[in-house]
Amino acid sequence: MSAARSHIPRQAAGIACVALAVCALAAGGCGGSARNGAMPRKASPGTPSRLPSDAARAALTRSGTSPRAREDAAIDRVLARDKFIVAGGRQRREIALTFDDGPSIYTPRLMAVLRHFHAPATFFEIGQQIPRRAATTRSQSAAGYWIGDHTETHADLAALRAGAQREQIVAPGQQLGRVGVGFPRLFRPPYGAFNRTTLALLHQLRMLAVLWTIDTNDWRRPGVKAILRAAIGGAQPGAIILMHDGGGERSQTIAALPRIIRALRRRGYKLVSIPRLLLEDPPPHAPRRFFGLSGG
Repeated sequence: MSAARSHIPRQAAGIACVALAVCALAAGGCGGSARNGAMPRKASPGTPSRLPSDAARAALTRSGTSPRAREDAAIDRVLARDKFIVAGGRQRREIALTFDDGPSIYTPRLMAVLRHFHAPATFFEIGQQIPRRAATTRSQSAAGYWIGDHTETHADLAALRAGAQREQIVAPGQQLGRVGVGFPRLFRPPYGAFNRTTLALLHQLRMLAVLWTIDTNDWRRPGVKAILRAAIGGAQPGAIILMHDGGGERSQTIAALPRIIRALRRRGYKLVSIPRLLLEDPPPHAPRRFFGLSGG
């Protein structure tokens, strides 16, 4: 979605799917270098062909060469048993801040707040916006933020056939490669809408789908206090908070962010990136039954 357009309202199915996943997880106990990963060499158009082997990742992890390598390996460990997450574990007081729909003109301002508070975050970016905001994406990468894939055009993947889904998923990775950022390991489906086809494609690409436990609804621009209440009201160990740095006017989100960070830290929460959450407090298994996966 273009940063100039207002955020498309989330579909009821997307909202319901996340709520059901959160409930299912709750019943079971509840989801360095700045490069994401090496950009796969091209085998055929739009198809990443080669990612580091499991043995190579394991060797990096054992050697302890970098926190980034250990976080990357943590993604692989979760992917070995689950294709998506809704939260982290509940053993540590850790929470992940995530931002969708960038990069946009608001992203640098939001990053300035994060830098001021030394707060990690994970960004899920729309592919078609990366070329026009390449400097912003490079600065995010250089600052050490993990950058995930949010499709090429903010598409509803559940409504697309396999070929179109693949294009939507792969294109942002190619855009990131062109600006010097590696192929992403993390993916967030717009509206929380996906199906079995989506998960199969992500598995082929060794990408983990990341949903959320707290939707601040900041895309509606409900006011700074409302965004703050939503973020803090749902806080719990392992929570993943959804906010936006693009898709519309984001001054309210930027204004709310310092208060959110302070409030979470006062409550004893440590802010982490998604990969760090997976490394330090991985989630229990994702629910086997999930909203629309019976058909798909």
